[in-house]
Amino acid sequence: MPDYPATETAVLLVDPLNEFLSEGGKLYPLTAATASATGTVANLKRLVDGARAAGLAIAYTLHHANTGGDYDGWKFLNPSHQGTRDFGLFEAGSFGVEVHPDVAPQPGDIVAQEHWTASGFAGTDLDYRLMQRGIDRVVIAGNRANTCVDSTGRYAVELGYHATLISDAIAAFSQEEMDATIRTTWPSFGHAVLTTDEFLGMLN
Repeated sequence: MPDYPATETAVLLVDPLNEFLSEGGKLYPLTAATASATGTVANLKRLVDGARAAGLAIAYTLHHANTGGDYDGWKFLNPSHQGTRDFGLFEAGSFGVEVHPDVAPQPGDIVAQEHWTASGFAGTDLDYRLMQRGIDRVVIAGNRANTCVDSTGRYAVELGYHATLISDAIAAFSQEEMDATIRTTWPSFGHAVLTTDEFLGMLN
Protein backbone atom coordinates (compact mmCIF):
# COMPACT_ATOMS: atom_id res chain seq x y z
CA MET A 1 0.00 0.00 0.00
CA PRO A 2 1.17 3.58 -0.59
CA ASP A 3 2.91 5.46 2.19
CA TYR A 4 2.00 9.09 2.92
CA PRO A 5 4.54 10.70 5.29
CA ALA A 6 3.15 13.99 6.58
CA THR A 7 6.26 15.97 5.67
CA GLU A 8 6.36 14.62 2.12
CA THR A 9 2.68 14.62 1.14
CA ALA A 10 0.28 17.33 -0.01
CA VAL A 11 -3.43 17.14 -0.60
CA LEU A 12 -3.81 19.00 -3.89
CA LEU A 13 -7.22 20.50 -4.62
CA VAL A 14 -7.86 21.22 -8.27
CA ASP A 15 -10.43 23.96 -8.92
CA PRO A 16 -12.60 23.45 -5.80
CA LEU A 17 -14.55 26.47 -6.98
CA ASN A 18 -18.11 27.63 -6.59
CA GLU A 19 -18.36 27.61 -10.38
CA PHE A 20 -18.47 23.79 -10.13
CA LEU A 21 -19.63 23.06 -6.60
CA SER A 22 -22.25 25.62 -5.55
CA GLU A 23 -25.71 26.62 -6.69
CA GLY A 24 -25.24 29.78 -8.70
CA GLY A 25 -22.02 28.53 -10.23
CA LYS A 26 -22.24 28.57 -14.01
CA LEU A 27 -21.03 24.98 -14.34
CA TYR A 28 -22.92 23.66 -11.34
CA PRO A 29 -25.88 22.46 -13.44
CA LEU A 30 -23.42 20.20 -15.27
CA THR A 31 -21.60 18.86 -12.20
CA ALA A 32 -24.48 18.75 -9.71
CA ALA A 33 -25.53 15.18 -10.51
CA THR A 34 -22.11 13.59 -10.07
CA ALA A 35 -21.20 15.83 -7.12
CA SER A 36 -24.43 14.92 -5.34
CA ALA A 37 -24.18 11.20 -6.07
CA THR A 38 -20.55 11.09 -4.98
CA GLY A 39 -20.80 13.42 -1.98
CA THR A 40 -18.01 15.48 -3.45
CA VAL A 41 -18.21 18.56 -1.24
CA ALA A 42 -18.59 16.61 1.99
CA ASN A 43 -15.70 14.34 1.04
CA LEU A 44 -13.50 17.27 0.05
CA LYS A 45 -14.11 18.77 3.47
CA ARG A 46 -13.36 15.51 5.27
CA LEU A 47 -10.25 15.05 3.15
CA VAL A 48 -8.91 18.52 3.92
CA ASP A 49 -9.83 18.46 7.60
CA GLY A 50 -8.28 15.04 8.09
CA ALA A 51 -5.13 15.94 6.21
CA ARG A 52 -4.72 19.15 8.21
CA ALA A 53 -5.14 17.26 11.46
CA ALA A 54 -2.44 14.82 10.37
CA GLY A 55 -0.04 17.63 9.51
CA LEU A 56 -0.10 17.31 5.73
CA ALA A 57 0.28 20.30 3.44
CA ILE A 58 -2.81 21.54 1.60
CA ALA A 59 -2.26 22.96 -1.87
CA TYR A 60 -4.60 24.64 -4.34
CA THR A 61 -4.41 25.00 -8.08
CA LEU A 62 -7.12 27.34 -9.34
CA HIS A 63 -8.35 28.24 -12.80
CA HIS A 64 -7.34 31.58 -14.27
CA ALA A 65 -9.84 34.28 -13.36
CA ASN A 66 -11.07 35.66 -16.68
CA THR A 67 -11.00 39.45 -16.90
CA GLY A 68 -12.61 39.69 -20.35
CA GLY A 69 -10.59 39.78 -23.53
CA ASP A 70 -7.98 37.46 -22.04
CA TYR A 71 -8.18 35.14 -25.03
CA ASP A 72 -8.12 37.83 -27.71
CA GLY A 73 -5.51 37.09 -30.35
CA TRP A 74 -4.91 33.52 -29.23
CA LYS A 75 -3.94 31.31 -32.13
CA PHE A 76 -5.16 27.99 -30.77
CA LEU A 77 -8.18 28.05 -28.48
CA ASN A 78 -9.07 24.64 -27.12
CA PRO A 79 -12.66 23.76 -26.10
CA SER A 80 -12.03 24.88 -22.52
CA HIS A 81 -10.71 28.26 -23.63
CA GLN A 82 -13.62 28.70 -26.02
CA GLY A 83 -16.19 27.83 -23.37
CA THR A 84 -14.59 30.16 -20.85
CA ARG A 85 -14.62 33.01 -23.35
CA ASP A 86 -18.02 32.40 -24.90
CA PHE A 87 -19.96 31.72 -21.68
CA GLY A 88 -18.12 34.07 -19.35
CA LEU A 89 -16.86 31.31 -17.09
CA PHE A 90 -14.49 31.93 -14.17
CA GLU A 91 -15.05 35.69 -14.24
CA ALA A 92 -12.62 37.64 -12.09
CA GLY A 93 -14.28 38.92 -8.93
CA SER A 94 -17.29 36.66 -9.32
CA PHE A 95 -18.83 34.15 -6.94
CA GLY A 96 -17.79 31.41 -9.33
CA VAL A 97 -14.04 31.88 -8.95
CA GLU A 98 -14.15 31.77 -5.16
CA VAL A 99 -13.08 28.55 -3.48
CA HIS A 100 -16.01 26.69 -1.95
CA PRO A 101 -16.24 27.90 1.66
CA ASP A 102 -16.07 24.38 3.10
CA VAL A 103 -12.51 23.99 1.82
CA ALA A 104 -11.25 27.58 1.74
CA PRO A 105 -7.47 28.09 2.00
CA GLN A 106 -5.97 28.87 5.37
CA PRO A 107 -2.75 30.70 6.24
CA GLY A 108 0.23 28.54 5.37
CA ASP A 109 -1.53 26.65 2.58
CA ILE A 110 0.01 26.60 -0.88
CA VAL A 111 -2.07 28.57 -3.37
CA ALA A 112 -0.28 28.26 -6.69
CA GLN A 113 -0.41 30.63 -9.61
CA GLU A 114 -3.56 30.21 -11.68
CA HIS A 115 -3.56 27.71 -14.51
CA TRP A 116 -4.88 28.71 -17.93
CA THR A 117 -5.72 25.32 -19.39
CA ALA A 118 -5.99 21.96 -17.62
CA SER A 119 -2.81 21.09 -15.74
CA GLY A 120 -2.19 22.79 -12.42
CA PHE A 121 1.54 22.49 -13.07
CA ALA A 122 1.89 23.87 -16.60
CA GLY A 123 3.00 27.51 -16.53
CA THR A 124 2.60 27.86 -12.73
CA ASP A 125 4.80 27.81 -9.63
CA LEU A 126 3.12 24.73 -8.15
CA ASP A 127 6.04 22.35 -8.71
CA TYR A 128 8.56 24.82 -7.28
CA ARG A 129 6.51 25.47 -4.17
CA LEU A 130 5.93 21.78 -3.50
CA MET A 131 9.60 21.03 -4.11
CA GLN A 132 10.69 23.71 -1.64
CA ARG A 133 8.69 21.94 1.06
CA GLY A 134 10.17 18.56 0.23
CA ILE A 135 6.86 17.20 -1.05
CA ASP A 136 7.00 14.36 -3.55
CA ARG A 137 3.55 12.82 -3.06
CA VAL A 138 0.33 14.52 -4.18
CA VAL A 139 -3.17 13.37 -3.30
CA ILE A 140 -5.45 14.92 -5.89
CA ALA A 141 -9.14 15.81 -5.74
CA GLY A 142 -11.46 18.42 -7.24
CA ASN A 143 -12.82 19.33 -10.67
CA ARG A 144 -13.29 18.36 -13.43
CA ALA A 145 -12.37 14.71 -13.16
CA ASN A 146 -11.51 14.02 -16.79
CA THR A 147 -9.88 17.36 -17.59
CA CYS A 148 -8.06 19.37 -14.93
CA VAL A 149 -7.84 16.59 -12.34
CA ASP A 150 -6.61 14.09 -14.91
CA SER A 151 -4.17 16.53 -16.54
CA THR A 152 -2.74 17.64 -13.20
CA GLY A 153 -2.20 14.02 -12.22
CA ARG A 154 -0.47 13.18 -15.49
CA TYR A 155 1.81 16.20 -15.22
CA ALA A 156 2.63 15.33 -11.62
CA VAL A 157 3.77 11.87 -12.68
CA GLU A 158 5.87 13.32 -15.50
CA LEU A 159 7.60 15.53 -12.91
CA GLY A 160 8.35 12.55 -10.69
CA TYR A 161 5.60 12.81 -8.06
CA HIS A 162 3.69 9.90 -6.60
CA ALA A 163 0.09 10.70 -7.62
CA THR A 164 -3.04 9.44 -5.86
CA LEU A 165 -6.62 10.13 -6.97
CA ILE A 166 -9.38 10.45 -4.36
CA SER A 167 -12.23 8.88 -6.29
CA ASP A 168 -15.13 10.21 -4.22
CA ALA A 169 -13.86 13.79 -3.95
CA ILE A 170 -14.13 14.67 -7.64
CA ALA A 171 -16.93 15.71 -9.97
CA ALA A 172 -17.56 15.77 -13.71
CA PHE A 173 -20.26 16.50 -16.26
CA SER A 174 -21.42 12.86 -16.41
CA GLN A 175 -20.96 9.54 -14.66
CA GLU A 176 -19.28 8.27 -17.82
CA GLU A 177 -16.57 10.91 -17.40
CA MET A 178 -16.15 9.92 -13.75
CA ASP A 179 -15.91 6.23 -14.56
CA ALA A 180 -13.40 6.78 -17.35
CA THR A 181 -11.12 8.72 -15.01
CA ILE A 182 -11.39 6.35 -12.06
CA ARG A 183 -11.38 3.04 -13.90
CA THR A 184 -9.38 3.61 -17.08
CA THR A 185 -7.20 6.69 -17.39
CA TRP A 186 -5.85 7.19 -13.85
CA PRO A 187 -4.93 3.52 -13.36
CA SER A 188 -2.94 3.72 -16.61
CA PHE A 189 -0.55 6.41 -15.34
CA GLY A 190 -1.11 7.13 -11.64
CA HIS A 191 0.02 5.26 -8.57
CA ALA A 192 -3.16 4.83 -6.55
CA VAL A 193 -6.92 5.37 -6.57
CA LEU A 194 -8.43 5.61 -3.09
CA THR A 195 -11.64 6.76 -1.46
CA THR A 196 -11.59 9.48 1.17
CA ASP A 197 -12.07 6.90 3.93
CA GLU A 198 -9.29 4.69 2.59
CA PHE A 199 -6.84 7.57 2.44
CA LEU A 200 -7.70 9.00 5.84
CA GLY A 201 -7.45 5.52 7.31
CA MET A 202 -3.83 5.39 6.22
CA LEU A 203 -3.11 8.56 8.17
CA ASN A 204 -4.47 7.30 11.50
